[in-house]
Amino acid sequence: MKTLIIEDEKAALRNLKAAMKEVDAEFDIVGETDSVTGALEWFAAHPMPELVFMDIHLADGSAFGTFEHIDITCPIIFTTAYDEYALQAFRVNSIAYLLKPIGSGDLQKAIDKLKMLGGTPQPAADLQAVMRALKREESYKTHFLVPVKGDRFVPVSVEQISYFYIDGGSVKAVMQSGETFDFQQTLDELAEQLNPRHFFRANRQYIIAHKAVTGVSLWFGGRMVLQLTPPTTEKVIISKARVPAFRDWF
Repeated sequence: MKTLIIEDEKAALRNLKAAMKEVDAEFDIVGETDSVTGALEWFAAHPMPELVFMDIHLADGSAFGTFEHIDITCPIIFTTAYDEYALQAFRVNSIAYLLKPIGSGDLQKAIDKLKMLGGTPQPAADLQAVMRALKREESYKTHFLVPVKGDRFVPVSVEQISYFYIDGGSVKAVMQSGETFDFQQTLDELAEQLNPRHFFRANRQYIIAHKAVTGVSLWFGGRMVLQLTPPTTEKVIISKARVPAFRDWF
């Protein structure tokens, strides 16, 4: 597979090449460049490759500037340390958006997808499905306005929440700092509003953040017990039926 790599970080380039050697694909690296200018010069002097790995932040600007000057018709796998450009990436011939550091597992999935698509850019129907998924992700809550004493509201960042739980019929959020807030929403409502990549409905009493999990222990009956930070006053148990979903999420 004739492959062009557009990457300006030497360490990231070495990591990508190492991952490429591990996956089930025959890569023929036909070119390497570290800038938008270099990419434009390469495309002007060479035929279209079969695949492009493209970092977004390059030495002389954003890689998206490349598309203002040339039409890249081959599939593109974006490689970046930032996740905020995913929607923009899927407006061009992107088949994958990999966050650094790139592992061979993620790269293998991207190559499998490329093979499934027959080495062609993403079909319009598939692209629309991805766009809808990204739109849903944009709609997940990043902050809550939580009522406190009197008529005051406190802004609470989702990133600082360790877990939600039910206490005496009311829902509480425990922050990383240990501070606790009362929430008016039910756990079912919160499960719809939170990004499932970062939060998991452990059971009927708890929704947990990925970063809050500090340990996992096996429990009788095929169940699991989670250790969270800040610590909980009761065991957070995942049922046997939910264990596979937890493993996939984690």
